[in-house]
Amino acid sequence: MRLFVAIELPDQLKARLAAMRTEIAGARWVAAEQLHLTLAFLGEVAQERLEALCATLAEVRQAPFELHFDKLGCFSHHRNPRVLWIGFEQQPALLQLAEQINRAVISCGIPLEERPFNAHITLARLKQTAGGEVAPFLAVPPNGELPHLAVREFVLFQSLLTAQGALHKPLRQFILDERLPFGR
Repeated sequence: MRLFVAIELPDQLKARLAAMRTEIAGARWVAAEQLHLTLAFLGEVAQERLEALCATLAEVRQAPFELHFDKLGCFSHHRNPRVLWIGFEQQPALLQLAEQINRAVISCGIPLEERPFNAHITLARLKQTAGGEVAPFLAVPPNGELPHLAVREFVLFQSLLTAQGALHKPLRQFILDERLPFGR
């Protein structure tokens, strides 16, 4: 099973993010229903590890918190962008949640990606697009246009690869602990 842990976005926010699309040659925009904030990509995980993984993720303790959109950006170089994304203001609670999830996954013997955590939502993937084509999109500041993202849970997803692209199937949700002080 190909798995990842993410924060699911409310449908209203997904629609608002999808409405940010513009005409950029070579852009493959992520379908609104697929938008999410990845906390950890696990890759292929054996079915028999799923129960232990869910039990360990259920032990994660984090208070609910809010995320505020900060900026638009791209991965790779601005002259040769490959991914367009939207990011967030720094929020220690998000970093703590991601770290707890990483520790939980590793404790189950599941290796994680080497890349450091970078809080973002992928909006589009690009093929052979010149940086000048994405510059107008990146120049628009998203703050103020988008509502805050209230984080109350995280979800373990299965990514099913199909001819139409990846489909994300939620396997289990984990509710954040309302008894803890907000945002801690």
